[in-house]
Formats: sequence, structure tokens, C-alpha cells
Amino acid sequence: MARFLFVVLPVASHLNAPLAIGQALRAAGHEVAWCGPRTDLRPLIGPDATLYPTGKRYFRLDGETGMASVRSLWEGHVLPVNRFIRDAVDRAVAEHRPDVVVVDQYALAGALAAHRHGVPWATFCVGALELTPPDLPGFTDYVRAQLARVWAMTDLPVDDAIDLRFSPYLVLGLTSTALTGATPLPARCVLTGPALGHRPDAPAFDWATWDPSRRHLLVTVGTMAEHLARDFYQRMMAATAALADQVQVVVTASPDVLPDPPAHVLAAPRVPVLELMPRLDAVVSHGGLGTVTEALAHGVPVVVAPIRHDHPTVARQVTEAGAGIEVAFASATPADLTAALTAVLDDPGYRAAARRVGESFAAAGGATAAARHLAALAARPIDHCPSGTATLA
Repeated sequence: MARFLFVVLPVASHLNAPLAIGQALRAAGHEVAWCGPRTDLRPLIGPDATLYPTGKRYFRLDGETGMASVRSLWEGHVLPVNRFIRDAVDRAVAEHRPDVVVVDQYALAGALAAHRHGVPWATFCVGALELTPPDLPGFTDYVRAQLARVWAMTDLPVDDAIDLRFSPYLVLGLTSTALTGATPLPARCVLTGPALGHRPDAPAFDWATWDPSRRHLLVTVGTMAEHLARDFYQRMMAATAALADQVQVVVTASPDVLPDPPAHVLAAPRVPVLELMPRLDAVVSHGGLGTVTEALAHGVPVVVAPIRHDHPTVARQVTEAGAGIEVAFASATPADLTAALTAVLDDPGYRAAARRVGESFAAAGGATAAARHLAALAARPIDHCPSGTATLA
């Protein structure tokens, strides 16, 4: 059996997929270790799993959109967090001696450490921003410049043949061509569909409040954009008021963002999303790939209100697949939102398209397929020459 080391980032939406893949690897008899923040990982992986802690760097939330949000992502989070974790990740690779390092697409320090120690690595992509790049002027040149800054964090010689976002051995895209369409993908990329597994930290849900006589709608903007959602949530409350006798709404929102929800709305900071999905009739999402693919995996149509980063790309993919409708996060009126909700709830074509996408995910194999590809990489002889014994700068 093979030894794997996962290098992850402390963002909830970036932890669910590697957790599921790690569970699949362990079920197949492989050894799985983790490198990341102890406070985030230990409740998920259990007390006995091997953990190489990195510490945790917090970052400032922002409200940028378009290219400004891409700059904020890289300069406010990706670059600082990789500088922060680089030494801990390098020590973890050296000490654990894995057969394969499995790296979050933005945990570039993991790719560098694997490259430096001559260990093959695989990239997993929890978003679509890099996998299927947006049509933003200057995006490619800007990201290329940031990757050069990541190389400069070490004294390794820059290898122009390696794009640190995409392993030259294996890239796991957690989607399918039913969404990506004919968009070109990185070399050695396999699409496995979303990686769904047991979530030990899933909160309890008060099922006594669930009204089985009404249809159900989940509204969420994820963990990284709630600070931008107050006005959007208020418009959603107004939009669903006209449907209150037919629809019960579950909103993931803290009390300070949605302090006084109406009677037809159940609000909580966190909900057990995968437990809810089979019971839902529609989802309203900001366009995070994780939430959207979770919905479509269960055949649930989506109203997408994109905010930034890869959200517009995901929204376009959903609408082109016929599995949902795009609305404007900042400017959609309650009437616009009511119309979109009514359409995805009442027109069976949206649910049929969502089911087709979900079937493509099931065929791709999810976490089990991702684990199978990783095991194959671990078993494959690697023709690779490490970059010597350079030390981290």
C-alpha cells in the first residue's frame, strides 16, 4: 500500500473534497497523513491520524470583484499563506517520505516541497478559476507573474516547464465535461466529479422545524462572502415572501447578517448540506464550485448569483448546461429573484438538466475515482530528477 501526504489550506470549502478523497484512500488500505492547521484538521481527521501542523494564518475579508478580486486573492491570501507554511510543509515531506503529495491547487508550497524532494505530487482543484480560466483581460499574465513570486520564495531554480497550479503528474478536477464543456484542460487532468464523503463536523439540524408539506430551498453564499450578503439576503427574503405558503427557505447566515428571519425561513450559521441536498427542490448559491456541484450531484437545480473569482464561470457553465439560472448578486430585484426561483421550481427542464449533470458526476466516480488515480500514480515508476538539495530561502 502507498503513503500519501495531503497539503491543505484552512478554508472550509477547500477541506471537504480532500477529506473525502482521504477517506477513500484509507478505505482502500492506503496510509494517509495531513499537513495543515491543527485547529481545522484534527476535528475532521480524528485523534489518531498523522498530522504535520502548519499553524494558521488569518486573512482579511474583502469585497472586490473582477480582476481586483483575483489580485486580492493572490496578494492577500495565496502568496502570504504559502510563505507562512513553506517551512512546515517542507519538513513534513522530508519527515513523512510519502509516495505522493496531494496538494490543494493554491497550497503551492506543497508542490514546491514535493518537487524539491523528488516526490511526485497531484493537484486537486476545488474551484474553477484556474482550471477553466475566466475571460478577464490580463488574467494569464498576472497569474504567471504571481507564480514567479512563489518560485522566488525558495532558492530552487525556476522550472519554466512546471506550472505550480497544475501537477505534471496528475490534476484532479472535481467536475465533469457536462459542466466544463469543451474548455481546454491542463495536461494530465482527469475529471472525477465532486468528491463527497462523510463530514465529521457537520452540524445537527432541527428536523422538527421542517415542513414536509412545502417545497424547500437552500440559500447560501459560502463561508468567504457572508460579509457581503446582508442586502442580498434581504432581497431574497422579499423575493420568497410571495412564495411563503409554498416554500420553506433554509439560509446559511449568522444572526448579525440575518437578524430577524420571517416565519417561512430557517436560518443557521451552518447546516448539514449533504444531508439536506436530497430533500431540496432548488439551491440559491454564489457560484462556488463546491456548493453548485453538490446540488447538481443530487439533481437539484441552481439559481446562481456570482460574486467574484470563479463564480461567473460557474454560473455560465450552469446556465449553458440548462441546470439553472444566473441572477445579478448586487442588483437583482426581489421581482427578478422571484421569477428565477419560480422558473427553476416549476419548469421540470431545469431539474432534468441538473439530473443529467449529476449522472455525469456519478459516472466520473467522485472520491473513489480520485483515490484510484492517486493509487495508480503512487504505483507508477517516475522519471523525475529532483532539483538537488537546495534549501528554503
